[in-house]
Amino acid sequence: MENKNKERPNFFERLKFGLAKTRNSITSRVDELVKYYREIDEEFFEELEETLILADVGIETTEDIVNYIKKRVKEEKIGDVTKIKDLLKEKITSILAEDSSNPESKDRPTVILVVGVNGVGKTTTIGKLANRYRKTGKSVLVAAADTFRAAAGEQLEIWCKKAEVPLVKHEDKSDPAAVVFDAIQSAKSRKVDVLLCDTAGRLHNKKNLMNELEKINRIINREYPAANKEVLLVVDATTGQNAIAQASIFKESVDITGIVLTKLDGTAKGGVVIAVKSQLGIPIYYLGVGEDMDDLQPFDPKAFVEALLN
Repeated sequence: MENKNKERPNFFERLKFGLAKTRNSITSRVDELVKYYREIDEEFFEELEETLILADVGIETTEDIVNYIKKRVKEEKIGDVTKIKDLLKEKITSILAEDSSNPESKDRPTVILVVGVNGVGKTTTIGKLANRYRKTGKSVLVAAADTFRAAAGEQLEIWCKKAEVPLVKHEDKSDPAAVVFDAIQSAKSRKVDVLLCDTAGRLHNKKNLMNELEKINRIINREYPAANKEVLLVVDATTGQNAIAQASIFKESVDITGIVLTKLDGTAKGGVVIAVKSQLGIPIYYLGVGEDMDDLQPFDPKAFVEALLN
């Protein structure tokens, strides 16, 4: 009989398991190249480039990584193909490690605006973040400001009950900015540590959506200037390079301070984590590698590279 009390794998083990498809597309292929090639030549680098691009590391980022390895090989006269993997780890870690803090390190009251297109896992992410912050001893309030998507408020209410945090909610189709306004007043009166605000994700109506986000931003700045403000963009890792296109669109209207990458466990395109950080210069705050409440964790660059390339 299965032991129901069996200890759950730690997050590193779950991350490694979640990155299995990506690891198979990058690490297994790099290992094959190392075994096949006896010397580091131009053909080897072409194969390495192709491997990284297929894992959605992106053309620009791939060129940056490969040029770095080429330079090191030339300068240090490296002839041992097996050293390439160490150089790959070193470069990817340096890309990801730059400015990799997250809102949990902030002391002041924090308002977190959560943005992203429909279907990326925004509502689920808010529920998991609320649960995480509450477990770390912070008081949390959630604002259901996606008032246009059918049942968005109801879905968020279910997650808030799971996370055991209160929710500020208006009627469907009501003004999202009014929800945020009321939530801020409630957060101030309750002296809440973290206010999480859901938003709509209707990119097909881009102009209205961006105007709406700008209005919400103005209200946060006006009504709660003492609070630390974060704008988290939630992107679905399974969309690969499209995640970067989405981020670029949102970046036009709001100052994105961090990225949450969801659904890493369902894709071989996990290389997009590297591309997002390299091309957009926005810190990655959290990674999601499963459906459970605890499967969203702060991004650790070294742990990510170890899980990906070992």
